[in-house]
Amino acid sequence: MKKSILHKATDMFLELGFKSVTMDDLAQEMGISKKTIYTHFPNKAKLVEETTSYVIEHISRGIDAIIALKKNPIEELYEIKKFAMVYLKDEKTSPQYQLQKYYPRICETLKNKEFEMMHDCVVENIERGMALGIYRENLNVQFVARIYFTCAVSLGDHDLFPVDMFTKPELQDYYLEYHLRGIVTPKGRKILNEIINSNQE
Repeated sequence: MKKSILHKATDMFLELGFKSVTMDDLAQEMGISKKTIYTHFPNKAKLVEETTSYVIEHISRGIDAIIALKKNPIEELYEIKKFAMVYLKDEKTSPQYQLQKYYPRICETLKNKEFEMMHDCVVENIERGMALGIYRENLNVQFVARIYFTCAVSLGDHDLFPVDMFTKPELQDYYLEYHLRGIVTPKGRKILNEIINSNQE
């Protein structure tokens, strides 16, 4: 039952936001009592905490599976973006924004986990791209990996990127192209342009 509650809570939180969904909403959606939920999760904060950990673990496994395919590094980043977008959906309520506002401690823990998850795979992506000659050879790998993470996290800030100005897919596309155009060689630019053109068809 705990796993079922976790799965349903994850779907609802990602769809509607962490603040918007109440324990009553969750109980009603599942056709169970609130008491049953509290048997497994003593309070909503604990449920939110376990939900965010579950999401990170799921995304981490998905990214690992994409990396294992050993595609070229540019294509790999687009595949990871596509996977994350399908899982996180194009929500208007921004779970990340609500998490930051109403559950700052959990949000900070999540950010640290995200950094650990993303840092190694981004470093590996950059180093492999440099070795293949599609990323510039003079890159400071640690700087690029950290600026990539910092900017990716900031995309969820609605004060910086209002939802009435940008959709989530637009933001992800703009950002990934911006990141890659700053680090590719002419050889890499050709691959990037091919991917962008094929995505627009």
